Order: sequence, then C-alpha cells, then structure tokens
Amino acid sequence: MATETVTNTKPAASAGSTASAAEPIVIDMGKKKRKLVKKLRRGKPNRLMDRIQEVLQEARDAKAIPAGAQPVVIVIREKKNTKYGKMWGLG
Repeated sequence: MATETVTNTKPAASAGSTASAAEPIVIDMGKKKRKLVKKLRRGKPNRLMDRIQEVLQEARDAKAIPAGAQPVVIVIREKKNTKYGKMWGLG
C-alpha cells in the first residue's frame, strides 16, 4: 500500500487575496489503478473511496484538518496501462 502524504500549501500571493483565506490541504494518495480512479470519478463506491474517507477521518482526528470549512485537495495518479507491452517487447 502506498503511503499517503498530507501537506499544507500556501496559495500564490496576489494583490486581491486576503489574509483570512484558508490554505488548501493537499493529500497525495500516490498511484492507483485506472479502474479504481474511474469508479471514483463516477462516484461509485469502491475501496479507494473508503481509503480516502479513512485518511480524511485520520486527519480530522489528528487535528490536521480544522473543524472549520477548509479546502481539501486529493491527488491521485493513474498507473500506466501496460497489459501487453512488456510481454511482446513493445514496452
């Protein structure tokens, strides 16, 4: 299982931004199978959605995510589809 990373990022400073704007929290879930990512996009329940909910709950319990409304960005990359590439020397 890939390790998940929770980081706080600072938005780019602009003239119109206010100091009270909440910083987004970025959760990097690593690479996952294309099928799981596709089901997540469609909103179908799967183990990836369960894992995301677990990570969010752990972050709330550890006080990494405050009780107030704050943007949370979840980054998930799809694994490459190499079904037959290496078998025939095409990869």
